Amino acid sequence: MASTATEVSAPDRADGSVLESGMILIWAIALAKLLFHIYFNNRYSYFRDEFNYMSCGDHLAWGYVDQPPLIPFLIHCSRAVLGDSLRAIRFIPALSSSLLVVQTALIAREFGGRRFALLLSAVCTVIAPQYLSNGSLLGTNCLEPNLWMGCAYVGILAIKRSDPRYWLWFGVVAGIGLEEKYSISVFGLGIVAGRLLTEHRLVFLNKWIWLGGMAAFLIFLPNLVWNIHYDWPFVQLMRAIKAEGRDVVLTLPQYMFQQTLLLNPLTTPIWVTGLLALLFTARLRPYRFLGLAYLVCFTVFFVQHGKNYYLSPIYPMLLATGAVVIDRAIEDSADIHPRRTWLKYTIIVLILAGGAYLAPVVIPVFSPDAFIAYMKYLPVQPPRTEYSHAAAVLPQHYSDQFGWEEIVAQTAVAWNRIPAEDRKDCGIFAQDYGQAGAIDFLGRRYGLPPALSGHQSWFLWGPRGYSGNCMIVLDDTRERLEELWEHVEYVGTSADNPYALEKQIDVFICRGAKFGTLTQLWPHLKKWR
Repeated sequence: MASTATEVSAPDRADGSVLESGMILIWAIALAKLLFHIYFNNRYSYFRDEFNYMSCGDHLAWGYVDQPPLIPFLIHCSRAVLGDSLRAIRFIPALSSSLLVVQTALIAREFGGRRFALLLSAVCTVIAPQYLSNGSLLGTNCLEPNLWMGCAYVGILAIKRSDPRYWLWFGVVAGIGLEEKYSISVFGLGIVAGRLLTEHRLVFLNKWIWLGGMAAFLIFLPNLVWNIHYDWPFVQLMRAIKAEGRDVVLTLPQYMFQQTLLLNPLTTPIWVTGLLALLFTARLRPYRFLGLAYLVCFTVFFVQHGKNYYLSPIYPMLLATGAVVIDRAIEDSADIHPRRTWLKYTIIVLILAGGAYLAPVVIPVFSPDAFIAYMKYLPVQPPRTEYSHAAAVLPQHYSDQFGWEEIVAQTAVAWNRIPAEDRKDCGIFAQDYGQAGAIDFLGRRYGLPPALSGHQSWFLWGPRGYSGNCMIVLDDTRERLEELWEHVEYVGTSADNPYALEKQIDVFICRGAKFGTLTQLWPHLKKWR
């Protein structure tokens, strides 16, 4: 089996060097993508979830209600070095998305890909809307494809080099992945199922794969202990979301169609070719477990009504495989019809053109008004993953970059009405992590204290010593607030931003608590969804 895997997958001897294999070009493309992201990453403003990650980074812990600790830790370190500008906050996503181009090409090279295969796989990764989006906003999605493909790459090397010690490194990467986003466990399940369903099932008799599993468990253990200590908040969150029915549930045809949109429809023949090659061709039989892993992941996410992008981290390996197969097919046909080599240039040009056409959907190339006009020329509108997003004039990843300055400014108006001697015991209560995180980050210029909230991780951070007798409360009703406080003063409503998903927010000053202390009220403020 070792000799077969090596014979099947090794690149041609002539393409052995970095220069000859085309990797220099791949690195140049990755650098160009990085510069592209850095240039455009400050066009709008901070995204809702970015406030969440930055606030979590200010409260370093081994876990948070909606995520593991890695992204908050990384943004904490990044802010200490690079600062708080939009480009600085989004440097990690830009770098990760650019390195994914190199990872995809490396997988293609391990499958025997030559220069065109490497170029094709890299270009497909560059123009995929989902990976462009990952490079434009800070989030758990930005590192997820890198870690999934890190696992895939190590698994390929374990087969190709007949060295089971690589499974130890598989476990290390998977463990880091679990500290970044739990969904990598589905990919791990797919890999295990794929191995069990192929002739490689005997690897489970080898100590190295079990040592890899132990490494993954030990790396994940601190977050596991944290979840146990707080009674599994992430599980509670997922149950609350499903019970609320917030997410759009897709039919099988809709789910499959949206997969093509995430990768760009023009790349569909490439990754589908890669999937079929992994599942059915003799040449790639040693790596069939990767194709089976895709089927497992697809099934799990669809059955569980996962969002359309949950499966996106798995596609670079299919793009790489498909690029290799297509390159070989063109080369084989060129032996009979030499002029068919022009197909390579045509494919690259068409994919780049298609990528440029769809790039404004996920990269803020245009002003908001220009983008709204541009959407009229799109054959398909960007899909909505939650019902609450339907009212926005912009897609959610754009609309949630607007409105925060106005909310914080109105909160500052209320804060300035609080006498200086009362401010020490006057907390600011927000309804969700977007509002709370915006106050934490943008409110510093107004001298606002960090916000309180019952939403997700803010609930775990508690009332922080406030008595509750003086509170500034956002986005609530006077009737409800008068049940809790003796005096409720309406301060005003945040200015309307036509592009914002979160529209005008009412702000109140509340005095004279009826509920005792804020510590007593706090358990009733828990809001997971």
